Amino acid sequence: MADFYDILGLSRDASDEDLKKAYRRLAMQFHPDRNGGSKEAEEKFKQITEAYDVLRDPNKRAIYDRYGEAGLRGGGMGGFHHVDLSEALGIFMRDFGGFGGLEDLFTGGPRARSGPRAGADVKVSVNLTLADVATGVEKKFTLKLLDPCDRCSGSGSEPGTRARRCPTCAGAGEVRRAQRSFFGQVLSVAPCPTCAGQGMVIDTPCRRCKGEGRMRGEHVVPIQIPAGVSTGQYMTLRGMGSVGPLGGPRGDVLVVFDVEEDPRFERDGADLYTEALVTYSQLALGSDIDVPYIVGSISLRVPPGTQSGQIFQLRGRGFPRVNATGSGDLHVRVQLWTPQKLGDEERQSIQRLRELEAAPPPARAKGFWSRMKDALGA
Repeated sequence: MADFYDILGLSRDASDEDLKKAYRRLAMQFHPDRNGGSKEAEEKFKQITEAYDVLRDPNKRAIYDRYGEAGLRGGGMGGFHHVDLSEALGIFMRDFGGFGGLEDLFTGGPRARSGPRAGADVKVSVNLTLADVATGVEKKFTLKLLDPCDRCSGSGSEPGTRARRCPTCAGAGEVRRAQRSFFGQVLSVAPCPTCAGQGMVIDTPCRRCKGEGRMRGEHVVPIQIPAGVSTGQYMTLRGMGSVGPLGGPRGDVLVVFDVEEDPRFERDGADLYTEALVTYSQLALGSDIDVPYIVGSISLRVPPGTQSGQIFQLRGRGFPRVNATGSGDLHVRVQLWTPQKLGDEERQSIQRLRELEAAPPPARAKGFWSRMKDALGA
């Protein structure tokens, strides 16, 4: 799959306005209605629309910038997939006017109203611990959402009356003006001032909702959070947000995850990294040690002659992989612990050991600096 920025001909620091301009230009070029049903143009149209739809979303763009398309599959939580033609056309119409035909883009011809606007999306942040992430967890949230008015059933009109089509915009919800310029005819589109973009005019507003068609209510929403999620990832609950005005469909609920950091671990995707302090005798003679784990501890066998700084990989002891099989690994670095204070007996034993122990081998000059940088985490 080509890079989304390359598909749109943009640099990675492109602004939202640059993104919209590039997409609109390419979408107009490869739109199926302008290419006689060409399969090549259709595929190109789907490709540029998919790239635009990811990069226009700040959360998806951040994940894509860091992890690429694989991050969208593993971190989008709404289930990333390649858009089909109907979805691509829907995205194009959603963001650039919903025109019935491409000729309207240039001639300013009328179009039919696309229907009531959907409700706004609701964003909720979820705080999670590493223990929650390890197993997955169900959370319940009380959300304040907008529901259809029970008096007018969401129409906004007093029972027994009906809204009428706006005479200014003929139900389109928009007013469009065409002006000629040096570059040709320029079309400007703005919400209709008479109906505020609704396409309908209510002469007798509902006494309960004041013509809005919706009222505020509380909902307890259970959310099953899968194992393995990370901070910044999110999941989308389709159609569970607030209803739109005048009977519009519900928006979505975006559940954004914030995983609490644990000072004992560092995390890289599904892998965990930790450090265990050990004594000289444990390194030299070998020992079974307890290693900190997400919940409790696990046992690690340190073989005789282990060097300080050696890393052990415990397969499958990390986090489950989101939208994939298997789990990551737990990486344990054993580090020699040197006591700062010694008792008389300990001091005597160590003094005797110093007399008996062999001298270490000479340091190898080749690769010295690279090993130092690795040890310092540079």
